[in-house]
Amino acid sequence: MSMSFDPEAVRALATILVDTGLTEIEFEGKEGRIRVVRALPTVAAAPVTVPVAAVAAPVAAAPVAAAPLDDPARHPGVVLSPMVGVAYLSPEPGAAPFVTVGQPVSAGQTLLLIEAMKTFNQIKAPKSGVLARILVQAGAPVEYDEPLMIVE
Repeated sequence: MSMSFDPEAVRALATILVDTGLTEIEFEGKEGRIRVVRALPTVAAAPVTVPVAAVAAPVAAAPVAAAPLDDPARHPGVVLSPMVGVAYLSPEPGAAPFVTVGQPVSAGQTLLLIEAMKTFNQIKAPKSGVLARILVQAGAPVEYDEPLMIVE
C-alpha cells in the first residue's frame, strides 16, 4: 500500500524538532503516520598530550581517591523527567518558582511542571529533604529520564 505525504508537513515536523530540542516526533492522521527522527551530532574526544618530566621526582603519597565525576543521573536524590516536554519552574510567567535551591521540600511537593501535549504535569518530590540543585532552565525542553533536580 502506498501512502502519499505532504513534504511541507515533514519539514514542519523537522522544524519543531530543532526549535524544541527534541530528538523525534510522530504525527498520525487519517492518511497514515509520519515519524521524524533527528540524530544528534556526536562529539569526538580530542587526544590529550601529557608532557613527561625529564627527571623523575620522588612521588608523594597520592590522595586517597579523587572525587568521582559529578554525574547528576547517579545521585541518589535525583528527580528524573518522567516524560518528554517543556519544563516550567513556576506556576505561571512572572510568578515565584515552586522551589529554590536550599529550600526544604516535602515528599509529594510540586517541584516543577512539564508541559506535554498541551497538558501541564506536576513533577513532585519523591522524598523529603533539601533542594540541592536545579538542573534545568525554565522553558527548556526535557527528555525522558533527564535529571531535573537533586533533593538531598
